[in-house]
Amino acid sequence: MRTGIIGTGRIGSTLARILVAAGHEVLLANARGPQSIGPLLAELGPAASAAHPAEVADQAELLVLMVPFASIRGLLPEAAVGDKVLVDATNAFTGAGTPADLGGRGSSELVAEWYPGARVVKSLNTMYFETLAVAGGTSRAKPRGSTSGGERLAHFTAGDDGKAKEIVAGIITDLGFAPVDTGPLHAGGILQQPGGPLYNRPLTEAQALAWISH
Repeated sequence: MRTGIIGTGRIGSTLARILVAAGHEVLLANARGPQSIGPLLAELGPAASAAHPAEVADQAELLVLMVPFASIRGLLPEAAVGDKVLVDATNAFTGAGTPADLGGRGSSELVAEWYPGARVVKSLNTMYFETLAVAGGTSRAKPRGSTSGGERLAHFTAGDDGKAKEIVAGIITDLGFAPVDTGPLHAGGILQQPGGPLYNRPLTEAQALAWISH
């Protein structure tokens, strides 16, 4: 699958490395322009390319937002995003570094409003980039649909489109993690975003499933 990653900071670059190692093609974009991604492209090889955000939105099959939350609205053309799976891996913080007050709404609900055709899934936002780099990778990947015995770390998915969550769960499995569904976009997203009980809380699959079911 051709995955577009919008944002090439520490977390976006780490995700790109693991995806390429897992056999995925990645398209990368950031606010500084494709030329700034040259060193990362040299590291990743022919499976990676760079373009402007609008071009990545148009060409990718699945999109992952890894930019500051405040920059999302209007960042991508709605027509280019269309009905693609749009993974909101962002976190809404204030300038002081505290969780933003969104009036009881999940940040991904706002993303879904800004890109009304997209199938938004909240995922890949709860884990620090160093944990992503150390705990993931192809050596920990399992065949899609297989059980892990509960030892892999969990990445959570929240969304209102079941098929979209299945697609994201497959990517999480390829990354070497265990996908755990937290429910609809509102209820599940609230659990995963800053201030929620699952944010920056590494859990194994077994621990995560036990927490979800409690």
